[in-house]
Formats: sequence, C-alpha cells, structure tokens
Amino acid sequence: MDDTVLLTGAKGSVGTAIREGLADEYDWRYLFHNPPPFEPDHPYLVGDVTDESLVAEACEDVGAIIHLAGDPRRDAPWDSVLENNIHGTKVLYDAAIEADVEKFVFASSNHAVGHFETDRKPNLYRVDDDFMLDGTELPRPGNHYGISKATGEIIGRYYHDEYGIDVCNIRIGNLTREHPPIDYERGQAMWLSYRDCAQIHACALEAEYEYEIVYGISDNDRKYYSLARAKEVLGYEPQDNSAEWDGDEKIV
Repeated sequence: MDDTVLLTGAKGSVGTAIREGLADEYDWRYLFHNPPPFEPDHPYLVGDVTDESLVAEACEDVGAIIHLAGDPRRDAPWDSVLENNIHGTKVLYDAAIEADVEKFVFASSNHAVGHFETDRKPNLYRVDDDFMLDGTELPRPGNHYGISKATGEIIGRYYHDEYGIDVCNIRIGNLTREHPPIDYERGQAMWLSYRDCAQIHACALEAEYEYEIVYGISDNDRKYYSLARAKEVLGYEPQDNSAEWDGDEKIV
C-alpha cells in the first residue's frame, strides 16, 4: 500500500498499537477526536467522525482507511453509539466513496457476537472445548456497543455491494499491552497482543479481498474464535499465544 492511509480513532488502544507497530510502514494521516497529548509523526486532523466536512477533508487522496473511531465503552448508552459508531461509520463510508478510497478496514469487536458466550461460559474459554466461531455466523451482540459494531459490518456490506469498495471487518478480541491475568480465562481465550494487532491490520491493508469478516486475536491455545480465515485470506501469522505467558513474563 503506497497511498496514504487514514487512521481514525488514532489515540485509542488499537490506534496506539497500530501507530507504534507500523509507524514507518505507511504514509499515515491520523484523525483524533481530541488534540493528542503528544506531537504525532504524521499529519493529523482533530474532530468528530460525524463532521461531514472534516471527514471529507480527511479522506482526500487516501487509498485506504482503518476505521477505529467511535464510543468504545461496552456500556455506552444508545444515543452515543447511534451517533458516534453507527452514523459516524456511515458518514465515513460516504466520504470514502466520494474520494474513491479503495479499501476500508473496520474495527469490529468481540461484542458483536457476545451472546454466543452466554449459555456456553466458562467452558468455551477452555482448551478442551471445541466450540468455535469463524465469521460466517450471524451476529449476536452482547450490548449496545456490540449492536453498533454488528451494524458497522452491515453498513460495509452495503457499501461494498453498492460501490465496490473492498471491506475487511476485524472482530477484535481482548487487546492489552501486557498479558491479562492468568486466572482470567475469557481474557486469555481472546487475547490480542499489541504486535499481533499491528500485524493483522497491516495484513488487511496489503491483502486482496472483496468483503471479509475475520477474528483478531493472537494464536492462543485457548480460543473460540477461528483464525483460519484471517490466515488464509489476509496472510496473518500471529506471533503470540496467551499460553506462553505467566503474568507479564513470557515463558521461554
């Protein structure tokens, strides 16, 4: 990807993993909701993803978008996810189409399928359980935030079919800079390390596809999200595994 890449929500945890892991790999343009508490190494804009004129400016001469912006709270109220997550995603897609952007990588979430866990926990978090989600299942959101992420996937489906933009939805797991506590079974099952987070987004920028839903976790022994599609379509090769960590120390 030689063209400029727009990264929205660049100050959040996923945005930080991407900025740190891929800082020199792409010609970035960042969109921050608030002024960043540091001086970015690439050009940036500040404002709401619902601001049509700002978003249109952000998309000018952009080849691809990684869209992370929105209300990230899993207990976010409906009015907020409706405006910031659902409407904001639609505004960005409109601007992307107007600017002839070729590729749109959408940060979906484990919360888009949260209720698959309801009747199966805690067993599905364990190595000996064979339940697996692969991205072909219908969404089962676990909260309003999950509804907004499932809706974002559907918005992308429409814009791909209607306008031909390539779309990759990454259902991101439990991203932490350090490993989650060893007694947190769910966190271990859906753990995504910072370097694997950066890598899967780089793969989504480089791979050829039309419309995809993949899971974004590290290659954990405990997992109920299949990585088969991410590996096959994106060429994702995760480096980390929650079973190889004890607390914050890697087992060597």
